This record gives sequence, structure tokens and C-alpha cells, in this order.
Amino acid sequence: MLNFCSLYSGSSGNSLFVETPNTKILIDAGVSCKKIETALNDININPSSLDGILVTHEHIDHVQALGTLSKKYDLPVFVNQETLDAMPKQRDKISDKNIKLFKVNDNFEIGDLKIHSFSIPHDAANPCGFSLYKDDKKISIATDIGHMTNSILKNLEESLFVLLEANYDPEILRCTSYPFSLKSRIAGPTGHLSNEIAGKTISYLLQSGLKNAMLGHLSKESNFPELAYQTVVDELISNNNENKLSLSVASRDNHSKIIEV
Repeated sequence: MLNFCSLYSGSSGNSLFVETPNTKILIDAGVSCKKIETALNDININPSSLDGILVTHEHIDHVQALGTLSKKYDLPVFVNQETLDAMPKQRDKISDKNIKLFKVNDNFEIGDLKIHSFSIPHDAANPCGFSLYKDDKKISIATDIGHMTNSILKNLEESLFVLLEANYDPEILRCTSYPFSLKSRIAGPTGHLSNEIAGKTISYLLQSGLKNAMLGHLSKESNFPELAYQTVVDELISNNNENKLSLSVASRDNHSKIIEV
């Protein structure tokens, strides 16, 4: 068994859940502790049964409740040193014994989950994505990607499931009320991934066995779930791949169904 559930995903907050028969983890905790508790209870998971929290990077939409959850439920936090140093408010709430450091691009284990971290281009201290393995099954999580790289593609290959960022549509972003500096940041090389590039990435990953994809981390201001979905479908159709994949969009406010990989 290898199950995935998006609890919350979007520019306003992110938290993901992964479980095997013997291990339960969160990836990020970027909404309130109460919201995460509510979502976990909705899928019949007791927060105290978690085995730890993986951290992708220090931005508040990924770590808002990190320290509180760790302190309340005595949860280990798996994080790289640079990210830990960049979030002192969270660091101060986590007991020393619960800080589990890893180096990006290293492999480590939580229970019966094998985990590989990989670097992503984003304007944070040392941001990363994760590939998670149970037996012969692999799933991958990759958001907050300023631009797609060959290294990221290599890390995503052979995943049966991916949660991949589809943050913005370039035309909608251009027409938002955001200041030019923010528009430039989002669309820049250490910002976020567009719907179109998400579609091209998913189309490419089908060649190595991808069966299921979920679009995540959508912007509230410069995207729509229906548009993200359709842009990716159009890309799949253009490559004659439209019938080879189960595709969904993660909600910013509600948990997804549980994906059984």
C-alpha cells in the first residue's frame, strides 16, 4: 500500500499526506494546525499517529503550523540545515530531538518509506522536492519550481504518481493587479511553474510509466482549476496521450480523495 492525499494545496497554504501500512507522514504544514487536524480527521487519521513532517522549504505557505504540530504531537521534522536556519520562529518550537537533518540529493528513510530529496529552483534557502518509494512503487512531489530542469525530470521519471505544480497562466498573470516586480518573480527562473510547462512535463513523464497526476499549488489570482486542467489536457492531446493518464487538480480548501498507488 502507498497512499497519497492532498490536504491543502495552493498559493495560500500547502500540506500533503502520504501513508504506507506502517508509516504516515506529512509533507509541509503550511496552513493552521487546526485546519490540518480537521483534514486528517476527515480521512480518519489521528495526528498523533504521524511519524514525521517533511519540509520542502521555509516559505510560510509551507511551514505555518510546522512548529506547533511538532510540539503538540512530538513529531520529528525532516529538514535540511539551510531551510531550518531560514525559519527561526518555527525552529524555536521544535525540540532538538525532533530535528532530523538531511542533505538535499541524499536518501533517507522514515519507517518503511524510502525518500530521495532533490533540488528545485525557487527563491528559498535550499528548496527541494521529494520522491518516495515503497517496494517497487514511486511517487513524487514537486512544487515551487521556477523552471523545469533536466535534473528534476530525471528525479520524476518512473513515478507512478506525481503532484506537480501548475501555478499560473501567463496571460492571466499579466492581467492581475500584482506589481510588476511580483509578476516578474512568479514567472522568473526561481518563481513558479506555468500550466503549459506542467503539461509538457506530465506528457514527458508518461514515457516512463506515469499513471496518475495531480496539479497543485495553483495561484488564487493568476489561475483557475478548470484552466490548469484544460491546459494540461490540451498538451496531452497534442501528443496523443489523453487516454493514458488519470488527472486531477488539488483544492486549496479541501482535501483530495485518497490516491491508492
